[in-house]
Parts: sequence; structure tokens; C-alpha cells
Amino acid sequence: MAKQKRDRNNLIALTGAAALVAIAVNFAISAINNKHRKKKDVPGSKVRVDLSASEIMKLAESIIKKSKQVHDAVASIPLDKVGYVNVILPLAELEAQQFPLIQSCVFPKWLSASEDVRKASAETERKIDAHITMCRKREDVYRVVKALTVTGDGWTTDAKSFTRFLVREFERNGVNLTLSKKEELQRLTANIDELSMQYIRNLDDDCSFLLFTDMELEGLPQEFLKSLERSEDGKRKIIMRSHQISPVLELCKVGSTRRAVAISYGHRCEANVTILEQLIQLRHKLARLLGFANYADYATDDRMAKSSSKVFEFLENLSASLNDLAYRELSMLKALKKKEEGESPFGMEDLSYYVKRIKDQQFHINFGVIRQYFPINLVLSGIFKICQDLFGLGFKEVEGAAVWHPDVQLFSVSDLSSKELVGYFYLDLYSRVGKYAHTCVVALQNGLLSNGSRQIPVALLVSQFEKEVDGHPGLLQFSEVVNLFHEFGHVVHHICNCASFSKLSGLRLDPDFVEIPALLMENWCYENLSLRLISGFHQDITKPIKDDLCKSLKRWRCSFSALKLKQEIFYCLFDQIIHSTENVDINGLFKHLYPKVMVGLPLLRGINPASCFPRTAIGYEATCYSHIWSEVFAADIFASKFHDDIFNLQTGLQFRNKVLAPGRGKDPLEMLSDFLGREPSMQAFLDKRADIY
Repeated sequence: MAKQKRDRNNLIALTGAAALVAIAVNFAISAINNKHRKKKDVPGSKVRVDLSASEIMKLAESIIKKSKQVHDAVASIPLDKVGYVNVILPLAELEAQQFPLIQSCVFPKWLSASEDVRKASAETERKIDAHITMCRKREDVYRVVKALTVTGDGWTTDAKSFTRFLVREFERNGVNLTLSKKEELQRLTANIDELSMQYIRNLDDDCSFLLFTDMELEGLPQEFLKSLERSEDGKRKIIMRSHQISPVLELCKVGSTRRAVAISYGHRCEANVTILEQLIQLRHKLARLLGFANYADYATDDRMAKSSSKVFEFLENLSASLNDLAYRELSMLKALKKKEEGESPFGMEDLSYYVKRIKDQQFHINFGVIRQYFPINLVLSGIFKICQDLFGLGFKEVEGAAVWHPDVQLFSVSDLSSKELVGYFYLDLYSRVGKYAHTCVVALQNGLLSNGSRQIPVALLVSQFEKEVDGHPGLLQFSEVVNLFHEFGHVVHHICNCASFSKLSGLRLDPDFVEIPALLMENWCYENLSLRLISGFHQDITKPIKDDLCKSLKRWRCSFSALKLKQEIFYCLFDQIIHSTENVDINGLFKHLYPKVMVGLPLLRGINPASCFPRTAIGYEATCYSHIWSEVFAADIFASKFHDDIFNLQTGLQFRNKVLAPGRGKDPLEMLSDFLGREPSMQAFLDKRADIY
């Protein structure tokens, strides 16, 4: 799932679980050490990657100073003199020029080996954030930009979209409100932020645990058991954290243990229910203050879905379409539990365990063995070969470029037909002390095309792979292979984008849309031709995985997914209901909604998931649906356009030009409909699950 830094979608775009690539010319893997390279400039890139702590602080000061000058100049334009050249153009040029400089100040806090640099980067981020927040609330600039909305005849579509985007940004910050309402909005925002953080702090501070004997934890691997703390009486301690709960619910053979863990995990932090109720009330007040009927409509207004009613329609139709499959799955799961545990009723705590049991029985896939067929370098070179054949892109290492660590590499991307430079991306592949602990893609410079001149996009891919294992090149788990394809989908999207404005470009797109290309790319992990291209036994890479295993992986992907999907839909519906309706009885809603969505499977007594549902507390409030939304559209695109010929260059170029290139200046549904030749449908998403049975 896309991960975006809260309230900074115009600065840093973080997406999902990235993996980084290290290849040389013609996709051959390079082992060149960057340490002793002579540094050289990168043509077309304003990104500065090796700043000292003092240089970061000075650059931040100059960014803020220049930004204030431009905003002051725009604000001084008389309303009867406003025009594109003296209002929109200066703001657009400021955005394009400063975005890569801002990123140069901010990204070192995640990746620099120097603690001083990381501290300076974090401090400048706070200063720049504060300044940008202030700029978005400048009423004098808003009046000038707003005056342009009554003109604009003869402007390009992107220019109109950019202007509307600015106006919407101002108005969502309450700039058009009266003074008293602005003060109320400020109070509401502060209270919402504090309550959201308190909700998360309560979860972080929770120290609850359960104790079990080894017999009660039967089925769990010895390595996992050894990692657990012991109590004085020798029992193992299971703390209520996902990294310990998930293995228990998926692997433990003892039903009473799974049930006890699920109940304890599901009623953590009961005080959070009250906090969530308060948050919901405050969010509705904020939405009404800004002219929306409810918070869900406010949250979806600037997204692909457009409204809460559209989200409800989507979720309810998808849930209903999955009912037959879900009933079939539940019947099989109940039968297996009865066979293994007797007459004990099947509950929600059994779902993960018995889904895994049935999938293991059906497919006999040993992912430990499969891992030996995915050496990092081979997978990466295969991905680039696929992108060459599919999107007409060429990749070449830029030797001698300045980098922040010897392991980091820079690659240029060119169009194979015209030979023109398309963009750059940095690869920071391997784990190290002090490095950001997650995987992501970061937009360092946005691409734009204006007056025949193109600003080159620059991306950064960050991951945490082990460079070597026992003296051998690192191997990838199959899930990591899928993540790598996903993240490279984001890179291709960023590199191929050529909107007319930086603010409409790169990864700063509609959150409902930005994940679609990345999810589309995952499909190449399950096709025979592409799987054989990216795989090879680590001791003899001429031996790829066999066709029967390729077929098993493809079937395994969607088998027994209906119930799990409906469980996700349940949480999405809960999120929409509480943010579109006032005075909801949260406890009653859970008890009523869960069995209705989950084809009769009851909610466990004594739990209240609202107390430990962080996505609806911060970051994804009223937008939890977005990932499933993107999955449905991605499935439609692949089935309709790529399924029968996964290396069709003509289709790939159409996708590149019609979907990846336009940016936020064009409506996402229009882009997809233009590419598909019809309106998008959820049928392909459903069919690939039904075909398993």
C-alpha cells in the first residue's frame, strides 16, 4: 500500500514497499564501487545529494526567502491586472525550481550516514513545512489567484487544472472563511491532530501480553519461539504487536490459543474508542465548516472517487459480487476445521490459519526453495528487460555521479526510439546503520513539459536488502520480488510523466490513481514468460523455475482471497460509515456490520476493533477503500490489454502515453477510459478469483 507523509503531499511522495536496482548498460549488473569515483554534474538535475549540515541549513533559508519574495510579488498584483504571466507563471516556476531543492534538504534525514546531516535535515524539514503551511493560508495570494478563475479563456487544460488546484488548496485550508471561522478551523485542526497522535501513542505504549506454554504454541517455528521472552515460570510471552500476533494466528495449531490472542489483540486500548468518537465529531465539524456535508465527502472530493456515495456504491457492489465465492470458501474452511479440531465453531480467529492450511494443501509451494531462484541481480536485470520491451525505455548507469553512500548508484533512462533522455533514478539498495528502515520511492525532481522545454524527472528508490549472505549475492523472497515490481511501477510512472506543471506531475497524483500502475506491474510476477526471465537457480542461473511452479504461483495468488477481501471491505465500509454519518454507535455498528459483510461469520465477543484501527485515526481516515479501488482498476487494465501478450510494445507505449504521461491535469477516469476504450469495470478482478475454483 502507498505510504504518504501526512499533510506533505506537495513535498515528499512516499510509496509503498520499494526495492532498488543495480544494473549497468544493457541490463548487465555492475559491481563498480562508487567510493573512489570522480564526482560530476548530472545534466538536467537540480537535486543536490551530498550537502553538509551547514549547507542544508543555508539552502533551506534561501528556499524560504525566495518563496516569500515570489508570494509577496504575486500578492501585490492589482486584481484588475491579474493574468497568467504575472500570477500563475511565477508560482508554477517557483514550484518547479524549489521542489528538487526542498527534497535535497529533506531526504538526507532518512539516508545520510552522518548524524549531524540527519539532524539538520529534520530541522530544515520542520522549517520548510511551517513556511509552506503559512503560504497555503495567505489570503492576499488567494484573492489574486481566485480572480483568475473567472478568466482563463485560451489557457491549456493543464493551466486551468493548476489554477483550480491552487484555489482548492487555499480553500481547503480555510482561506476564504471569515476570521471567526478561521479561528474555529485552527482549533479543530489542532484538536484533531492531538487526538490522532494520542490514539497512536496509546497503541505504541500498550504493553499487554499473554503467556503460553510451548504446547499451547504448537505449530510455530522454533526460531520464532526462541525469539520470545520467557516468564519466571518458563512460559513464552506473546506481546500484542502485529509481528508476534500474525505468526500465531497463521501458524498456531491450537484453536484456544488463536482465540485468546485474537480477543486480547482486539480489545487493546479501550480508551481509543472514546478518542475515535471525539475525532469523528471534530472531523464532521471541520468538513461542515469547509462546505461539505460530512467528512467522507471532504476526504474524497479531490480524489478519483469524487464522493462518499461513489465509494459506498463501489464497496457494496464488490462485496455483493464476492458473496458466492466467500460462502464457498467459508464452507471449505469450516469443513477442514471440523476435521482437525472437532465440533469447535469456526470463528474470525481461525481465518488466517485455515486459509494457509488449505492453500498449502492445494499448492505445495515451498517459498524457502523458491527463494533460491531469485538472486537480486538477476531479478533486477529481468525487470529492466521487461520495461525495455514493454515501454520502450533504455537504462544506463551514470558513472562518476555524486552519491551519499558507496552502495548508491544513479541511472539514466532514455527513450529507445528517439534516444532522448527521459529521466534519472537513484538506487539505494542495501541495508546499513542509520538508514530509513522501510522501503519507498521518493520523487526528487518532478518532470514537466512547458513551451517545448522539458524538466527531467528524478526518482529515488530505497530498500533494505542484504547485500550478501554467507559470501553469496542476496536472494529475494517471492513477496520481495512482487514488491520490487510494484515499486518499479512507481519509478516508471514518475519517469514517464510529462505534465506542464510540477504540481501536477510525478508521484503527487490523485491517491486513488497513483497506485494503479504499480499494482499493474505486479502481474508480471505471475506470468510464465516473465517469471522465467527473472528467475534462475542461484548456483546456475541458466535454470529458471519450472512452468508447473509458475502456474501454481498464479493460482495461489488469488485462491481463497474472497473472505480476506471481504474482511478488508468490512473495515473500509466501517471507515466510510463513521465518516459520513453522525452519532454512530461504534460498538453496535461493528456487531451488525461484520456478520453482514462476512457471510454470517460472527465478530468475536469482547473485542472492539475501533480501539486498534490506526488507519482511520490518522493517514487514511475516510480513504481506507483506496487500495482495493486501485487493485480493481489495475486488474481490469491487465486483463483487457496485456494478458494475451505481456510484452506487446505497442500496448505498452499506449499505456505510457495515455496513462503515465498526462499527470494530474487530466481526470484519471478519462485517462483510463481512453486507454481501455470503455469505462473501467470490476469484472476482471472478480473473474480471476472465480477461475481458481
